This record gives sequence, structure tokens and C-alpha cells, in this order.
Amino acid sequence: MNKKTLTALMALTTATAFGTASAQGRISAQSIIVNPTQPDLSVSVRVDRDASGNQNPAYRVGDKITVSATVNRDAYIYLFNVDPSGEVDQVLPNRLGGDNFVKAGATRSFPAPGDNFTFDVGGPVGQNKVLALASLTPLNLDQISSFRTSQDQFATVNARGQAGLAQALSIVVNPLPQNSWVSDTAFYQVAAQNPVTTGSLFVGTNVNASVILNGQRLGGSNVTYSNLRAGTYPVRVQAPGYSDFATTVTIRQGTITNLNVDLAPAAQAVVQAPVTTGNTFLDLIGGLLGAITGTQLQDPARSALDQKVTDLRNQGYTVQGTRTTTTGYVSTLSKGGSTVTVTVTRGANRTLSVQVTETTNYRY
Repeated sequence: MNKKTLTALMALTTATAFGTASAQGRISAQSIIVNPTQPDLSVSVRVDRDASGNQNPAYRVGDKITVSATVNRDAYIYLFNVDPSGEVDQVLPNRLGGDNFVKAGATRSFPAPGDNFTFDVGGPVGQNKVLALASLTPLNLDQISSFRTSQDQFATVNARGQAGLAQALSIVVNPLPQNSWVSDTAFYQVAAQNPVTTGSLFVGTNVNASVILNGQRLGGSNVTYSNLRAGTYPVRVQAPGYSDFATTVTIRQGTITNLNVDLAPAAQAVVQAPVTTGNTFLDLIGGLLGAITGTQLQDPARSALDQKVTDLRNQGYTVQGTRTTTTGYVSTLSKGGSTVTVTVTRGANRTLSVQVTETTNYRY
């Protein structure tokens, strides 16, 4: 249910007289209508963010709210909302949440626990006020409100504004004994909903890994990280014994960006047998020269990958990430709407397979 928010009224500066009966109500700076006597019947109305009833809590448009009223004697509770435009809503009784009779010491909440609907805060924004009126006997509200159709869940209130509602209620309570009714008022602020400027990131991996976003460690993998400022950032995923995975992610406000990474075991160093000439002396000299110069042979598969990646970078492509597989390497590059994947695979008999695939997205 999305019902208009309970909104505040400006306190009236002048009192208005209603009828001559001793139980007539009067307007107060802190309420819509109050009993001029001090009955032993009492009612207290609260919103869920203020258990004391003395505060003025804040809600934003779209927040859920619960209004509760408690009486010290068996009584019937009536709840009304008035917004700054003067529109009045009757919250209780209604056709959704049961009757409005409350036992002594009990609390009636709207929505009640177990109800299959919610009360959502709406506009307009500003100071808000909700009135609870308790009576020892049922009140006839025909002059104030009515259900216009059999499908209406809430009654339509005919009165407009605080003064109109106070006058209408005064007529209703006029015939009642002085000690048979009482009222209370709760306040809260409604603020506009701020635009969402943050998003979330989920990083899924096949092993336990660490996630580093924009140079800052977020924590472990397989976790959703929230309240991240929208934007595009570099991300690195690391795990002991596995090759790092690096790419960029774009975090969009109000959504979850998913990044799934299949980390590959780190390549083991390949120890090549020394090349011999059959001459012990020449082999010794060659070994000494190799030790002095620190000459090492590069992995042919990596050399092939680097060469192809360099060619693509010269064509304007940007490397998004490189990972090691059990049979070689895979690099991903992008340019505009095109994504290129370079896969280098070691084959039998010291052969290499270099595969380049390109995917281009077109808008139509």
C-alpha cells in the first residue's frame, strides 16, 4: 500500500469555539483537538522511530512507517493524517487492518504485525502530524468520512485542514460525557529521497582470493561490496599460487556489477637442460658465460602472446587483462565496441597455436 504521508499542520494562533456542550473540543498549538477537561482515559500515539513520543524523527519519501496508539482503558481508537495541502486521511478505522477497538494497556499498530501490506511515506515533504482520538464508545463519523465505494480500503475524509478537522471532530464529541474521550498527537519530518549515487560490486572466484579496487583492498572474493561510488576503476584479484587477474569494472548507481573470475594456477618455472657440444671445455666456457650474462630463455608461448598483443595495441586496442592457463595464456583487449581475445596454446611436438577472436557490439 502506498498511502499519502502524514504531514504537518501549522498551529493555529486563535481558538475556535464549537457548540456549547461541556465535552466540546478546543484547538491546541500542539494538537488538532484536545479535551478541555482532564479525563482519566489516556491515549498515546507514536511513530516507530520515536518510542518516547517527544521527538521529531525524520523519514524519507519511500521509507516504511508504523503508527501505534496505546490506551489505559478499553477504548476505540481513531487515527487521522493531515498534510500541508490540507488533505486529511483517515488511517483507522479502515477495511485493511481489522477493527479499531483496543483493550486496556494494549497497543494498536498500523500496519499491525502480520499484515500483508506496508505503510509507505509519501509526499509532500515537511513537518508532519498524526492525531489519535480515543473514545470509550464508538463514534459516528458519517459527518466526517465515508467509504465511497465497496472497493475502497480507506474512508474519504470530507474535512479540509486542521481547522476543518477540529471543527468536524468537535461536533462528533460534543454529545459525549467529559470523561469519555481524549486525544494525542505525534510529529515527524518527511524529507525528499536523495538520488542514489552509489552502487555495488560482486566478485566471484573459483578459489578464495583478495579483491583490490582502485588500489584499495576491499576484502575477500565471493562477497558483494556496497556503497561504492559510481565510476570506472581498475580491479585486481589475487590468490596465493594463482596468477593475478587484472581488469577494469564500471560501477553504476543503484545496481550490482558482477565480475566472475576463474583464476588459473601460476605457471611453474621451466628448467631447461643445458645444451652440450660434446666438448667438456667448451661446455664449461659456455656455462660460465651464461652465468655471467644471466641469459634466460623466455617461454615461447608468452613470446607469441606478447607479439600478438603488441600488434593489437599498435592498432589502438587496450589490454583489459591477461591470465595464465594450464596450456598457455589468454589476453583480452578492447577498442570501442570491439573485444578481442588472444589465446595461445602449447601443442604436441613443441608447437604453438595462436587464436584471435573478435566480438563487436552494434547498436540498432
